[in-house]
Amino acid sequence: MNQGDFLLSALVYLAAAVVTVPLAKRVGLGSVLGYLIAGVVIGPFGLHLVGADGQDLMHFAEFGVVLMLFLIGLELEPTSVWRMRGPILGLGGSQVVVTSLLFSGALHWMGLPWRQAVALGMTLSLSSTALVLQTLNEKGLMRTAGGRSAFAVLLFQDIAVIPMLAVMPLLATAGELASSGEGHGADANWIDTLPAWASALVVLGAMSAIVIGGRFLMRPAFRFIARSGLPEMFTAAALLLVIGIAELMTLVGLSPALGTFVAGVVLAGSEYRHQLEGDIQPFKGLLLGLFFIAVGSSIDFGLIGSEFGVIAGLVLLLIAVKLLLLLGLGRLFRLGTDQNLLMSFSLAQGGEFAFVLTSFALQSGVVSDDIAARTMAVVALSLALTPIIMLLNEKFLMPRVGTRQVATGPTEDIHQSHSVIIAGFGNFGQVVGRLLLANGVDATLLDVDSERVELLRNLGFQVYYGDATREDLLRNAGAEDAKLLVVAIDSSAKALELVRVAKRHFPHLELLVRATSRESAYELIEEGVQHVYRHTLDTALVAGKDTLRLLGHRAYQVERSAHTFRRHDEAAIRELARLRHDRQQYVTLARKRIRDLEQILRADREDGALWSDFGWDTDSLKSEVEAADGGGEPARAPEGDVDGGGAPGASQEAGADPGAERPAAD
Repeated sequence: MNQGDFLLSALVYLAAAVVTVPLAKRVGLGSVLGYLIAGVVIGPFGLHLVGADGQDLMHFAEFGVVLMLFLIGLELEPTSVWRMRGPILGLGGSQVVVTSLLFSGALHWMGLPWRQAVALGMTLSLSSTALVLQTLNEKGLMRTAGGRSAFAVLLFQDIAVIPMLAVMPLLATAGELASSGEGHGADANWIDTLPAWASALVVLGAMSAIVIGGRFLMRPAFRFIARSGLPEMFTAAALLLVIGIAELMTLVGLSPALGTFVAGVVLAGSEYRHQLEGDIQPFKGLLLGLFFIAVGSSIDFGLIGSEFGVIAGLVLLLIAVKLLLLLGLGRLFRLGTDQNLLMSFSLAQGGEFAFVLTSFALQSGVVSDDIAARTMAVVALSLALTPIIMLLNEKFLMPRVGTRQVATGPTEDIHQSHSVIIAGFGNFGQVVGRLLLANGVDATLLDVDSERVELLRNLGFQVYYGDATREDLLRNAGAEDAKLLVVAIDSSAKALELVRVAKRHFPHLELLVRATSRESAYELIEEGVQHVYRHTLDTALVAGKDTLRLLGHRAYQVERSAHTFRRHDEAAIRELARLRHDRQQYVTLARKRIRDLEQILRADREDGALWSDFGWDTDSLKSEVEAADGGGEPARAPEGDVDGGGAPGASQEAGADPGAERPAAD
C-alpha cells in the first residue's frame, strides 16, 4: 500500500467513525453499534469505499483489544474484586460456564465438530460490556440490584476472555482445516521445538517476569520518566510497556492479551494507575473502534440475505436461550422479579468480545470462514436488537410484572393520602423525608429500587416500590389530593419525565425537584418548575466557607459572602436558562454575572472594613452568626490577622443584617 492509498484509507475510516458513532449514540444505539454501522456503510455492501479483505487492517486493529484488556486489568484492584467475589464468581461464573456448555452441546448436536462447537459456545456466552454499562448508566440503573448483578456478570465475562483466548490455539485442528485451505493456521513458534518441560519453564518465566517487573521495576522506571516533566515521554513509556509485553507473550506462544491483562492487574494498585489509563485510553478507543469498523465491513450481507430465515432464527434463539438461562440464574440467586428482568434483558445478546474471539479462532484455524461469517452476523444483529428488547422490558414488562412481585407488596395497595409525595428515597430523598417525619409531617414514599425498598422497610420506613413516572401509580399514591411532590430521583432524565407527567395529569401539585447538574436545572426551569434544588450547591458552599475560615476569614463575613453568592447564583441560573440555546448571548451574560458577583463581594468587604473604621459595634451580630454557623466555638483568625490580610479592624464587620437584601446590585 503506497502513501496515497494509506492516507485515503485513513480518511475514509476516520470520517466514517466521526459521522456515524455520534449519530448512533444520539439515538441510543451506543458506540459499538455505531462503529459496526460505519463499517457496513463504507464496506462492500454499502458505499464500497473499502474492500472485504481487510486482514492486514484487522491484525493492526486487534492491538486495540490488547490495550482494552490492559485497561480492564488496571481497573481490577484485588481488594475491590475480593469484596465482589460472591456475585462475580457465583452469578458471573455460573452464567459463563452454563451458557458455554449449553451452546457447545447444542452446536455439536447440530453437526459441528466438537472443537468448533466449544469455541463458538464460549464465544456466544459473552455479552456486550460497552453497550450494557452505557445503557444502564444513562438510565440511572447501575445502583439497583439488577444493575449491580449485570455488572458482576460482565466483569467475570471480561476476565474469562483471557483463558478463552489462551484455549483457542489449543483447539486448532490443523489437520482438518489448514489442509483444506479453509483455516488460517498460526505460524509455528520456536517454543514448539522445545521439550514440554522446557516450554513450561519458559512460559512460567515470562509470566513471572511480568509480575516481578510490574511490582518492583516499573514503579521506579515510571518515577524516573515522570520527573522529566515531559507528558509525551510517559505516554511513550506506557505504549512501550504494553507493546513489549505483547511481543514477549507472542515469543513464548501465549496470547498477548493474557500478558497485558496480568500486567494491568499488577499495576492496579500503583500510584501511576490513573496516568496510565489516561495515556492508553485514546489509543485503545481508536484502535478498538477501528477493529469494530473492520468487523462491520466484513459482515456478509449477501449471506444474511441468502440465509435470512436461518440467521434470524439463530439470532432469536441466541437471545431466547440467554434470556431464559439468566432468568433462572437470577431466581436461583434470589433477585427480585423486576431486578431479575432488568439483568436478564440487559445481558441477552452477543458481545463485542465475540468478534475478537471469532477472529482469533479463524486465524488459529479453529473455525472455517463460513462459520465465522455466520457467527459475526448473528452477534451483530443481536447487538442491534438490544436497545429494542431493553425498551420492551422497561415499558411493558417491568411496570406489570415487577411491581406486582416485589416482597414489599403491590403498588395498588398504597391506600395513603398525604399532603406530600416523595419520589425517590435515596440519599437525597431520605434527608427530606426524615426531616418531614421528625416534624410530624407524613409523606408517601416511592422508590424504584426494590432492594432499597426492602431495606428501608426493615428500618421502619413505609416505602412503596414503583416507577413514579407512571400516571396510574401517582394517582394511586394520592397525587390528586396531595399538595406537594418532591422529586428526588437520581436520574435527571427520569426526573424530567416525572415533572412532565405531573404537570400534565396533576397540575395542582407544587413541585420541588432535585437537579443533578446545572444543565438539569436549566431543563427543569424551562419546564416551569419554580423550586429547583441543585444538590451540589449547598455542599460546595459549605466547602468554600470552610476554606475561607481556615484561611483566617471571620465567620460572619464568610456567612455574608456565601449568602450573597447564593442569592446571586440563584438569580443568574434562571436568567441564563432562557439563553442557554444562544451560546453567544449565554457566554456574554455569564461573564457579566461573574464580574458582577466579584464586584459585589469586593464592595461588601470594603464596606465592612469602612464600617469597622467608624467603630460600629457588631458583637451581637457576630455572636448570632457564629452561633448559627455550628453552635460550637466560633471560627477565629490567627493573632494579628486582619480578615485574611485585608483592612485593619475587620473584626468589626457589617453593621447590617447579613441576611438583608442588597439593593439592586444583585
